[in-house]
Amino acid sequence: MTESVAVSFESLGVSAPLLQALKNVGLIEPTPIQIKSIPAALEGRDVLGCAQTGTGKTAAFVIPMIERLMAGPKGPPRALILTPTRELAFQIQETIEKIGRSRRIFATPIVGGADMNAQIRGLRQRPDILVATPGRLLDHMWQGTISLNQLQIVVLDEADRMLDMGFAPQLNQILDAIPEERQTLLFSATMPTNLGDLARMSLKDPVRAMVSKSATPAEGVNHVLHHTTSSDKTQLLLMILQEKQESVLVFTRTKHRADRLGETLERGGHRVAVLHGGRRLPQRRAALEGFRQGRFQILVATDIAARGLDVANIGHVVNYDLPNVPEDYVHRIGRTARMNAIGSATSFVTVEDYRSLQAIERLLGCAVPCAPGSRPVARQRPNGDTSRPPAAGARSGQKPGGASARPRSSNGPSRPRSVDGQNGDRPERPRNFNSARPHRPSSPAPSIR
Repeated sequence: MTESVAVSFESLGVSAPLLQALKNVGLIEPTPIQIKSIPAALEGRDVLGCAQTGTGKTAAFVIPMIERLMAGPKGPPRALILTPTRELAFQIQETIEKIGRSRRIFATPIVGGADMNAQIRGLRQRPDILVATPGRLLDHMWQGTISLNQLQIVVLDEADRMLDMGFAPQLNQILDAIPEERQTLLFSATMPTNLGDLARMSLKDPVRAMVSKSATPAEGVNHVLHHTTSSDKTQLLLMILQEKQESVLVFTRTKHRADRLGETLERGGHRVAVLHGGRRLPQRRAALEGFRQGRFQILVATDIAARGLDVANIGHVVNYDLPNVPEDYVHRIGRTARMNAIGSATSFVTVEDYRSLQAIERLLGCAVPCAPGSRPVARQRPNGDTSRPPAAGARSGQKPGGASARPRSSNGPSRPRSVDGQNGDRPERPRNFNSARPHRPSSPAPSIR
């Protein structure tokens, strides 16, 4: 029997100077998504990558990007990373800073909520990489303050989330404005149908780096349900927090509920921060950084924190409200047990949530176990009868996919979801679209950033 050969970054084709930079930041052994992505990306191939959250997707595209840019001349930005939220943009920029500084590769974030003039000053420093949210990037393109003519590498990170948030029109405009001869890397945690359309439009003969099913929770997550009522949720959360001395991430469905719950927990003596799209950028950064550094034990957040954010050692995730989209359940609980660690997740389920729970369990292909001592609350029927909720996968009169399908408006295209703090309206794709500078409609609608 032949012994299996250990895979290293060196065997993937990473150069000696960059190997030292990776060692300095603690990256010693590549993860499966990095093993499948990095060699093809180093060759200049397009890559379509899909892996669970917390598996090292950011380094899977940052490492080959820095390697390829090291050999080129300085000038206008040569690489662009598009991401759905400001927090993720800053996180990617920090990763590039750690790995690329010694190789003199620099990035600048271009995100909404930040000072536009400060971003222009940053662009004058001639960064190698732009890390941007689509709306603010288009603002700069309309003003002529960003040139994308020299782009060699484009990354679409958390691409499924960008589509779910309604960024498709903005992505179309940006992709039309960049050189056709480029390398494109598309990374996602799920592969819905509309993502396949984006991949066919933006990728050329891509290498497919598929690590696991997109609806598979991380192996180290122990997730359970607590059946309760809406009025008892907060008391149940307080009981769980008494038992947990670790860091806890609590997800709510709305900004208002996040604020209200944060105030309640703070009055109870807990060190808590709140993160959602309605907060100003400095508040959002302070909340996330304070949670990372342990100044806050609890972070109450909307789904803005469900994707991509790298916070080490989150011990427990609580779904105070179940998510609207079943796939987001996997992303939420994936905030714990990152990089093969161990963690736990608890979801509060009321009788109003039974249909959402069915959709989640259909997606997972199995039932989520109940916490010890928790039993489903009987549902009151109009005729006075009570019954337990139907088992996962039971027929409910829905089409296949049921609640897991994203809602669509019957009055035309849906507006982007306001996950990142804006109302989501954006001008339709202009007819006279110039590859160097997009045409701005005379009365543009408010932008997503």
